[in-house]
Amino acid sequence: MSDPVIAPYGTWASPISAERVAAGVRPVGAPRIAGERVLWLQSLPQEGGRSAVVELGADGARRVRTPAPFNVRTRVHEYGGGAWACVDDTIWFSNFADNLVYAQRGDAAPLAISADATQRHADFEPDLARGRLLAVREQHAGADEPANSIVALRLDGAGSTTLVAGGDFYAAPRLSPEGRRLAWLTWNHPRMPWEGTELWLAAVADDGTLAHARRVAGGPAESLCQPVWGPDGKLYVVSDRDGFWNIYRLEVGGLVAVCPMQAEFGLPMWVFGQSSYGFNGPDEIIAACRQDAISRLLRIDLRSGAATPLATPFEDIAELRVGAGCAVLEAGAPTAPQRIVRLALADGALTVLASSADDVPAPEQVSVPRAIRFASAGGRIAHAFHYAPCNPGFRAPPGERPPLIVVSHGGPTAMATSTLKLATQFWTSRGFAVLDVNYGGSTGFGRAYRQLLSGQWGIVDVEDCIAGARHLVEQSLVDAERLAIRGGSAGGYTTLAALAFHDVFKAGASYYGVADLRALDADTHKFESRYTNDLLAPLPERAALYAQRSPLQHAHRMSCPVIFFQGLDDKVVPPAQSQAMVAAMRARGIRVGYLEFAGEGHGFRRKETQQRALEAELSFYAQVFGFAPADPIAPVELR
Repeated sequence: MSDPVIAPYGTWASPISAERVAAGVRPVGAPRIAGERVLWLQSLPQEGGRSAVVELGADGARRVRTPAPFNVRTRVHEYGGGAWACVDDTIWFSNFADNLVYAQRGDAAPLAISADATQRHADFEPDLARGRLLAVREQHAGADEPANSIVALRLDGAGSTTLVAGGDFYAAPRLSPEGRRLAWLTWNHPRMPWEGTELWLAAVADDGTLAHARRVAGGPAESLCQPVWGPDGKLYVVSDRDGFWNIYRLEVGGLVAVCPMQAEFGLPMWVFGQSSYGFNGPDEIIAACRQDAISRLLRIDLRSGAATPLATPFEDIAELRVGAGCAVLEAGAPTAPQRIVRLALADGALTVLASSADDVPAPEQVSVPRAIRFASAGGRIAHAFHYAPCNPGFRAPPGERPPLIVVSHGGPTAMATSTLKLATQFWTSRGFAVLDVNYGGSTGFGRAYRQLLSGQWGIVDVEDCIAGARHLVEQSLVDAERLAIRGGSAGGYTTLAALAFHDVFKAGASYYGVADLRALDADTHKFESRYTNDLLAPLPERAALYAQRSPLQHAHRMSCPVIFFQGLDDKVVPPAQSQAMVAAMRARGIRVGYLEFAGEGHGFRRKETQQRALEAELSFYAQVFGFAPADPIAPVELR
């Protein structure tokens, strides 16, 4: 091999183009097992990014089950999830274009079993003995807040029946194996599901109506998720009552821990249908847990409570389903993108069924992250994944330190993981360092860490991002004069707050970020409409705090360039947020880039959008930090 070319950081020629990133990413997820068949959802970029059910049959043949133009996606809570279910050869799914629920039997054309487009459905639970499909419904009609309920849709399309109503939110209707009991989760404003939820149980009569409904667990200070009926007919659920999301079994006296650990077996219910454990016979659970945001797989003996590790190369297991002698995982690793993988429980053999990216860089071109801990404000310890620049064809001139991009994730209760992401390697292969921060408030570290953000949004998250950048500067790993911060949604707010209230970063990139907290509270959708009560304070009593923490109200303090990316169909953070921030900064004479995309919502799905955004962000950093990128890209206008 020839010697590496000596060139400044940022100017390295990379084989990972923005086009390759956008074209190569086909998100996969929501795996299901139906007998000997495995099915999952896969995004099809060549078909406009629609989500389709893909099946791997017992014969090894792979085929797309849901035909174009059907897009298997729901907008309940705006974030969706739980958009489909299957039994044997039948699939039920929500179609994104018309909000209707469809049934597809074998290779027959899908047939609608709902008729009202103002009704959104998710989290399906088949009740075949009664000829119906249970689901969470979100009714959108008129100007009032949408109404949520649990309903039963007739499989023949002849209407529906409301089973549970009156609460603000519902999730996870789960029918017992003999079909005589129904469990579900519910919570009310102002709580989010990771703050406080309740587990309810009712008897199911022969005619399908519910009786003797009662709360069996949960409350305002306990978060429950993933209720599952075991083969023994007992109800299991994940609870954080002891500080970490652990698996519990419902007994006569209440919840009993199955295998107590300082590890997380659950995730915040931003979306429906999550699954981190399942039953391998009556005496064993196969489960994925996280410790410090790193996943591991376990066998849990229900008789003794003992947990035995199952060796896999994966550090990020997002979902897990268990079938006869196997587990199917949605998982990723530092050198492998998100994948659907089948694990044989007898011998540990792994079979990759689908990948979110086939065009993966060679191992020597991949920057493998290292998990770091560092001191932050108030004596806290924060966490992050550090990616060093990596490109075997180049090295920097002696003495030069790389520019740093600090990533503030969304949520803000989400979590940075170590799974290989082409979008991260896009930067490291050009000579950037990247720090993906799990600031206080992030998932994967227990309830107490998650609650660090209570009342402190815009403070703790910002302090931890700044502390992470300074930590790398102090170790001489990055250039203190070329520090950037980027983030989307809530991470966009952290980005803008860091730039408005501190002068550490020299550039920022906001993807559909929050700029005006009071406007967010007024304009956002039902699911998050009271979220700021915990993150900030209740309104109207503390209205002044909203103005105090809003970057828009402090745009006059901004001193460095920022680029904004916004979808015009965004219902979570409406375009007015970015537009107002851009106007305020330009009025002050600060260089700003602004790109808006028609047809895009909260999170970009189209290949051309993703490519243009990455290229524009690279052009932005090149102009701000004064280097010439090797890529032949159209420059973004800063004015």
